[in-house]
Amino acid sequence: MANFYTDNPSLKHHLHHPLMQHIVELKERNFADADHFDYAPIDFADAMDSYEKVMEIAGEVIGEVIAPNAEEVDHTGPQVVNNRVVYAPGTTENLNATIQAGLSGLSMPRRYGGLNFPMTAFIMTTDMVARADAGFCTLWSLQDCAETLYEFGDEEQRQKYIPRMCAGETMSMDLTEPDAGSDLQAVMLKATEDPENGCWRLNGVKRFITNGDSDIHLVLARSEEGTKDGRGLSMFIYDKRDGGVNVRRIENKMGIKGSPTCELTYKNAKAYLCGSRKLGLIRYVMSLMNGARLGIMAQATGLSEAAYREALAYAKDRRQFGKAIIEFPAVSEMLAAIKAKLDASRSILYETARFVDIYKTLEDVEKERKLDDAEKAELKKYKKLADAYTPLGKAFATEYANQNAYDAIQIHGGSGFMKDYPCERIYRDARITNIYEGTTQLQVVAAIRHVLTGSYLTQIQTYQAETLRPELDPLKARLTKMTNTYEKLVAQVAETKNNDYIDFQARRLVEAAGHTILGYLLLSDANRDYEQFIRSAEVYIAYGEAEVAKIQQFIESFDIDKLQYYL
Repeated sequence: MANFYTDNPSLKHHLHHPLMQHIVELKERNFADADHFDYAPIDFADAMDSYEKVMEIAGEVIGEVIAPNAEEVDHTGPQVVNNRVVYAPGTTENLNATIQAGLSGLSMPRRYGGLNFPMTAFIMTTDMVARADAGFCTLWSLQDCAETLYEFGDEEQRQKYIPRMCAGETMSMDLTEPDAGSDLQAVMLKATEDPENGCWRLNGVKRFITNGDSDIHLVLARSEEGTKDGRGLSMFIYDKRDGGVNVRRIENKMGIKGSPTCELTYKNAKAYLCGSRKLGLIRYVMSLMNGARLGIMAQATGLSEAAYREALAYAKDRRQFGKAIIEFPAVSEMLAAIKAKLDASRSILYETARFVDIYKTLEDVEKERKLDDAEKAELKKYKKLADAYTPLGKAFATEYANQNAYDAIQIHGGSGFMKDYPCERIYRDARITNIYEGTTQLQVVAAIRHVLTGSYLTQIQTYQAETLRPELDPLKARLTKMTNTYEKLVAQVAETKNNDYIDFQARRLVEAAGHTILGYLLLSDANRDYEQFIRSAEVYIAYGEAEVAKIQQFIESFDIDKLQYYL
């Protein structure tokens, strides 16, 4: 039987990271839930055992149900019938299987029907689902919208909606409009207060809404009449049971075709304010999108895993000139690079998830009691790290998913261009990952601040201080040189104080930071499990060195007086 957890030892490696003990202890609040819920853990070992068991159940459902349905769902897709979405039969089967397995609401508190798992465990299931079917992954990962509802909704709203999501109802975030894509300040969906009925009314159009006919929607709308910027936007909860929203059409997409991307019309739809007025974009959507970006990092990593496995299997099976093509250096080099980029993507994915776990849990603890000075410092530290690593990880993992899917098709040759092999679907599915929830270019805009303020360098120095097994010293020495080069390039660009020039070189500086950080993360993985990760560490650090050298050559030889030709 296929099991997407037990057949992938790197998942167990990341699930058992040393930082997990601290995360579990924070999440479980001295394991007090054991007094009220018979399935709550009594200590750290019991908690990890629970995570293992649920990951195995998830791996089995994903391997036995979701993966076999992927091709049929891709060919059939959803339809609009009487202004409602009808999923492909395989999608419905997938949803039912995950619900029956109790896999909804993994990260939600037990008092709302969840399992109170860390975000790291939820992200791991998303990673596995994406390997099976990236289209279904978009439906699956949107249950993370409940995190935003839990964080910013009032207790009545939490009690009303979160148990429904934990029981298997679906969610969506309705942000984009025909004239408001990445520029969400331009959102014009109108929200009008209806005091007589104790609600708000929404009117307008939303476009490109993933799983747009979901049960529970988080909606960004303009609540302040006469405003035109983000300060006039608030977040609302719309319940499909109340009616007032119709699906105008489903977009005909290149990939993730099982996921209905909808255009919605709101006609006097009843909704309820989530949180405070005017903070919809400024605070709530930023939190919502950071969670979504972490989910897309997991989606991209799962796609890289799928691409690698397809390419490896084909290269072992396909024979040319009397031998398997994996024996040709050109092919084996491509496979090594795919694997190294996959392992690097997974390393930054789970590093980011751990940072998010710590700061989000401390924020939740702060609602119950006052944090001491050490806890306040820890919250500040890990929130800053999560803010820094989310755009960096999203940029690298999604670009690598595209590169790996491309190379998987190349290894298949002409066969890879045909729909007979899954790599064709994987290639199409991967293409959206570095576009939605903020393109790679927008991730660079978010990340460059952490280059210029030294956030990345500070964390790199933390990695440098770690004690490693002696056989890794040569790789560490090479990373130290990369770090020195990175630090020098940042200073060289920043000291010009030319904002146009800094913006122009931002992508290269972010890439240099990323290659260095990913190298250190793989080095740390190899330190914990030498046999599993040393090859990827060697390959990736060599690749990173070459990329940083190209960046150095470009920046050091660039004539700033010629900047006008590029702008």
